[in-house]
This record gives sequence, C-alpha cells and structure tokens, in this order.
Amino acid sequence: MTVRAAWLLPTGQTREDTRLAPVGPMAPTSELTSRDGVIAGGNPLAASGVGPMQLQIGTGRALVQGTTPQGAYPIVVTSPETVTLADGDPQYGRVDAVVLRVQDGLYDTSEQTAVTIEVIQGTPSATPTAPALPPAALRLWEVTVPAGASAGVGGINWSSALADRRRYTASAGGIIPRGWGLSFPGAYDGQYRDNGTGLERWDGNDWRSVAERHYVAVRKDDLYSLAASRYTPVRWTGVDARSDTSMWTPTNPTRLVAPVAGLYTTYAQQTWPGGAEQARVLVVKNGGVQEWHMSFVARSNGGQGSAAALPVVLKAGDYIEVSLYTSAALDNVPGRYSYAALRWEGPA
Repeated sequence: MTVRAAWLLPTGQTREDTRLAPVGPMAPTSELTSRDGVIAGGNPLAASGVGPMQLQIGTGRALVQGTTPQGAYPIVVTSPETVTLADGDPQYGRVDAVVLRVQDGLYDTSEQTAVTIEVIQGTPSATPTAPALPPAALRLWEVTVPAGASAGVGGINWSSALADRRRYTASAGGIIPRGWGLSFPGAYDGQYRDNGTGLERWDGNDWRSVAERHYVAVRKDDLYSLAASRYTPVRWTGVDARSDTSMWTPTNPTRLVAPVAGLYTTYAQQTWPGGAEQARVLVVKNGGVQEWHMSFVARSNGGQGSAAALPVVLKAGDYIEVSLYTSAALDNVPGRYSYAALRWEGPA
C-alpha cells in the first residue's frame, strides 16, 4: 500500500508506517486541532501528466485534519499514485480537485477505513469553480477539464490545466512554509510563517514582518499658495509608500504620525520657485512642542531646491509636520515641489 496513514487502521499499523508518517505535534489552529497541509521537503506530492486524462501524484507526507473530536491523520505517500479524470462535459468546462482523503467509518458514513488520493469532480459550467471538499480531505491540485476533453481527442493540456493548491504545515513551533494562500490567521501570539519574501510573526491580530519597519513617504499633487511672512503647514495629498495606515491619513493631511516609540529620521525636500525670499523649511513636532529648521534659501531665481534629513525621537502617537515660510507671497506653486518622509530606525 503506497498511501498510508498512521493511527487510522484499527489494527496493523507497522513500525514503518510510524517512521514514515509525520506523527509529531503539528502547528495548531485551536486547542485540539492542527493546521493540515503538506510537509515541506523537496517537491512533495508533485503532479505531472502521464496520459491524456491521467495525472500522477508523487511521493510526500501530509497531515489531514478531521473534525475536532476526530483529530488529525498523519499520511505518507511512498510511491507515485496515478488518478484518471473523467471525460469533459460536451458543452461546458469544469474544475476538478485532486485530494488526499481519509475515510474513517468511526466518524463518517463511509463504512471504510482507508486513505486515498482521489479526484473530486467539479460541476460543468460556463464559469466553472472548484468543488467543495468532503470532510477529512486536503486539496492538493486543481485541474481545468475543457469541454469535450477525452483521451480520443488529445486529452488535457497539463501545462496549462494544473493549478497548485498545496498548502503547507509545520511542526508545532516551526515556521509555516509559503504555499497556496496567505489569508489565514495565526493560532497564537508569536507564531511565525514565511510569506515568500520574508518572515512574519502573528501579533494576535495581524501578521507583521519580523524585520520591523515603519515608514511613510508623502507627496503633494495640487498647486498651492504661500502667504508672505507666515509658516504654512503642507497639506499632503497622497502617499508613495506606507507601512502603517495610521502614519498618514487624509483626515489629518499635514501630519506624519509615529505608530511606535523610537528613533525616527524625518526627510523634507522643497524646491522653491522664482520669487521666494528668505525661504525656510521647518519640521514641527506635535504642533509646536519642538521645531527644527531643515533648510534656508535667501532668494530663489526658480527651481532652487534643498533637502535634509533629521533624527528625532518620537513616542507612539507623536507627529511631525512640515511648514514652509517665505517673506514674499507665492501663488500656484507646483505640488511636486514638496516631498517628505518619516522612517523608524529602531527603539530609542
């Protein structure tokens, strides 16, 4: 038998079954359930077309979760298994699912005690969707079966018909590998997963990058005017990059807000049009608690720019604003002349 499950058969589980199947505690999803999925290592349970309507599933290991009282089934496929898909509907295409399925007569109506790789056939439709799965089944692959497909007319184009639906699991406390789908919550604070580009940690509400980063870069898109001899806060109109939505919102368009406490670098860039006199860029903390002059231009003949960076210590909820000053009034200043950013460097 090449598809084998540990702790399924009433009798006859061998020592080899126990050695090959992943019988250790796996990543939890609740107090008594585990995250089912494929065990990473090589290319487990890979799929390849071996005939016009036949698909072969390679070796690998997995965990299939049943109901809460039923528990989870450790499974191993020790030799490739071949499944045959039914001919296509004469009129419509369909999507079939290739699954690992456990039948346990103690918990279902199958009156069977078996684990298999099988095809769950979808419903033909003008807009076909993948079928729902029976209990204790793990989706591995989906196959789009075109209308009229059969061995006699060439079968299925495996290069385009296969969709990888393997999701992965890991041992308890391990990092969950990237697989199909990232829209799942963590089970406990401090759980880790690989999102495909880096590690994330579950904080109880969201997955957060392990390499903690907080940044926002804001821009101004509209023309603006500056009154003479007055500091005017820049009202930003959008963001080019933002890690935390709270760092800039349209309801407080002048503010760049610190989401956590620490040392930040604030950046301010300003290009002055012709006619600007005694022009200054000022960074203001919390409406005037502290102020820093970033740059000064005595007189601009047009297109004269300056940029500066400044380290500032902020508490969570503190904010900075960029204010502009010129002793001569200016009208119709292009929004692209102003730019700013705030970046968290680390704890203070």
